[in-house]
Formats: sequence, C-alpha cells, structure tokens
Amino acid sequence: MAALELRHLRYLLAVAEHGSFTRAAEELHISQPTLSQQIKQLERTLGVQLLDRTGRTVRLTDAGAVYTDHARRALRDLAAAERAVHDVQDLSRGHLRLGVTPTFTAYLVGPLTAEFHTRHPGVRLTLVEMAQDRIEGALLADDLDLGIAFAGPHLPGITATALFTETLTVVTGPRGADTGGVPPLSVSELAGRELALLSGDFATRGHIDAYFTRHRAAPRIAVEANSIQALTEIVQRTGLATVLPDAITHDHPRLVPVPLDPPLPARTVTLLHREGAYRGAATRAFTRLTHDLVHTRGYAPAPALPGAESVRVSAGSADR
Repeated sequence: MAALELRHLRYLLAVAEHGSFTRAAEELHISQPTLSQQIKQLERTLGVQLLDRTGRTVRLTDAGAVYTDHARRALRDLAAAERAVHDVQDLSRGHLRLGVTPTFTAYLVGPLTAEFHTRHPGVRLTLVEMAQDRIEGALLADDLDLGIAFAGPHLPGITATALFTETLTVVTGPRGADTGGVPPLSVSELAGRELALLSGDFATRGHIDAYFTRHRAAPRIAVEANSIQALTEIVQRTGLATVLPDAITHDHPRLVPVPLDPPLPARTVTLLHREGAYRGAATRAFTRLTHDLVHTRGYAPAPALPGAESVRVSAGSADR
C-alpha cells in the first residue's frame, strides 16, 4: 500500500470522527481545500461516494461506514507490524502500554513498575488509570498492550488470565483498631461505625454498597473521596474506618485490616489482552513478571476462569 493511500485513510477517518472538514483539517494541520481534494481523489479511486456532504455535518454513507471500519483495522494492524519490526528481543529497548483500574495503583502497580524497571531499564512503560470498560475498549483499539482489572463479562475479543483473588476488608488506622488483637466485625457493628469510603465512580464502592444492601444495613458515611491515597491518610489520622483491598495494608504498617463476618465477596484479578494481538518481548516479560510478583507477595490464588488462558508460574521463576 502506497504512502499516499495511507494518507487517504487517515484523512477519511479524521473527517468521519469530527463530522467536519474544518475540524479535521485543523487536527491534520492541512488546509480544508487540500483535505477535500484528497477525499474526492479517494472516492474516485474507489468509484463510490464515502461521505454525505449535504447536511449540516458530514456523515459517512453506508459504503463509507464499511470502508472506514476496514481502514481502522488496517491502520491498527500496520501499527502493530511496525512495533513488531522494532521490537528488540533482548529488551534493551521497547515500549509497553498498560491500563489498570484505580485500586491497583494503591498496592500492585508500584512494586510491578519498580521490578520491571530494575530488570529492563531500557523499556519505556506508559501507564494509564481508567475504568474497566475503557481498558477493554482501548485493548480492542490497540491503544493498550495489557490491562489489569477484574473477572466478569468481557467485551468480545478480550482474553482474561486469572492472577489472584482480591479480598476487601475493613481498614483502620492505629487509633481505630483495638489493642491486643483485632476481632472480626459483624455487619451491624460495621454499620454503626463512621466510615470513609470511595466515591460512587469506583467499581469497588459498588461492591461495598451491594454488600450492605444484601445484609440490609445502612452505613454511616462521614467522608467520601475519589482517591485511595486520601482515604488511607484520613484513616491513619482519625478514628474513621474504610473498606479497601486488604493487600493495601501490606505496604502500610500504620493501616490495620479488620476481618468482617460475613466477609465481603472476593474478586478475581485478571490480566487482560486483545485476542490475537501481537505480543512483543516487553509484553511477554511483563506478563511473566506479574505472575512471579503475585506469587512472591503471597496473594491468594485465583480460581480458574472459564475459557481463560492458563499460565503456570513456579516460585522464584526467572524472567524467561
């Protein structure tokens, strides 16, 4: 495919995205007449009208919708091919794009990033924090190489590999915990305590709310925050309690996990990727490292996922 034809594809996709020649031209840093001329040239080459220019906004014709769908896939595959060509198997350089849901930045991302950088300092890591549906969409669009999120219904084309079981528990600071041991809390006892909880835009908060609803309890919420770091600071400095993954307390000696009776339902943490996607050396190395670190830190094993990939990792396995 000639460079001119590739340019045609990018021009068409820009117009389709913006619904406007003016805005597309601004994004592409070319003049509007040049953009219009290039699109018309593409339509003449194909012998079909791709854009409907009669309305207030520019819209794809039926033929244009079909063509742009293939064009997006073609450009995505070409970008993957370029990464494959430049991928260095000895990991002296490379690039890995990772998406994670927010709670993992509090206890998993730091150790993972530190160990990965120590082993492969020449590999650049791009890390983004986003909701799980956006992670899966970005994987399908080839904007990410890997994602760390939870098991559940996934978008078609997404493959999940189980990593470990995440347990949510009550977390307090030194002022909120009993001395001489931490006995389990009942649901009614938890509902009687003042809590600092994540805000409703976190999936974890939905998990907590469902627990209270299931047991017909109404929590006393004193603070809501959209930052886990803010919650851990608040809990350490007040008598308030929160509900977070108990793994967060592993790296915070001033945070105390308090068991619940009955416990909150556990969640399976998974490593996500696009089915059939090219896996470079950096992606493969990070996958192995993630399984190694999960084992080393003693996180609870995850149950096998139906139809998911299985990865066997032995204790202390090397980055092979």
